[in-house]
Amino acid sequence: MESNEQNLIKQLKEMEEKLHVASSPHMLDTSLTTKKMMRDVLIALLPVTGMALYVFKIYALIQIAICILSCLVFEEIFTYIRKKPYSLGDLSAVVTGVILALSLPASAPWYVGVVASLVAIGMSKILFGGLGQNIFNPAMVGRAFVMICFPAMLGAGAYVIKECGIDILTQATPLTLAKQLGGSTPFLSLLIGNTNGSLGETSALACIIGGIYLCIRRTASYEIPLSFILSVLIIGGIYNLFQQDANFTVLHHLLSGALLFGAFFIATDPVTSPLSIKGKYIFGFGLGFFVMVIRFFSGYPEGVMFAILIMNSIVPLINRITIPFPEGGPLPVKKQ
Repeated sequence: MESNEQNLIKQLKEMEEKLHVASSPHMLDTSLTTKKMMRDVLIALLPVTGMALYVFKIYALIQIAICILSCLVFEEIFTYIRKKPYSLGDLSAVVTGVILALSLPASAPWYVGVVASLVAIGMSKILFGGLGQNIFNPAMVGRAFVMICFPAMLGAGAYVIKECGIDILTQATPLTLAKQLGGSTPFLSLLIGNTNGSLGETSALACIIGGIYLCIRRTASYEIPLSFILSVLIIGGIYNLFQQDANFTVLHHLLSGALLFGAFFIATDPVTSPLSIKGKYIFGFGLGFFVMVIRFFSGYPEGVMFAILIMNSIVPLINRITIPFPEGGPLPVKKQ
């Protein structure tokens, strides 16, 4: 009898090790890991990175290398200080470094990337508890910080790259050209990438290709870029109806700046975006609204970075108001 009881206890312990009891929702997919998701993002960023290297040559390579190396170093330092397990193997710091670099102009000095990486990893990620705990997108927090600290050095329209004695890419960015001079850039240049700007915003086509890959892999929720783009099209289209003589149309807004880059690679960050389907649509439409408001009514030509940070701050509220009801309706309230 005693032997049977011992065997039963042993079986129960083995079952306990295999079972995980937690509140709903329950999901178990051992194939979906942080490292694989980050790897998908890096693969999706290859067209954008390749276009940046093609347009900006060695300047893009230096900027990307500085940001990646800085993010890895600061991740190592801060995890050591907090006595937390090292997380360099999940590739999240590499993704932050690449996205941060692609959000900077090629002309930014080396220390701008280092400072941005320090803020992105130290203040926006580790300070909140590490991967999965941050409220704001780390790359955008780092970009916003250096934008405030080094505004003159973040102006992509005011620099000259010298290659073989020839000055190249000295024109203003499409958004700056439209904001300050009322001019417009040909659609083909915006689509292919023959324009000035931050490393990741020159080619709309590269962003679309990478973004479609992310959505097909379900690493990114298509609801966010879809609602983001629809919001821009609706608001920009209405504006064009009242300003029919404007040279800068809604399609210019869609293809210019960091809109597509932000829609596919930054706004879809699963940590800083809503959980529910309804919440994702609200999030995307809010992003488009704030981007267009900033572009139309502020003195700043771009608005993607600020829109993402604003919407990141209200994601907890969106999650709260879009909690799905359990099957069969809400639970009955007990009478006192």
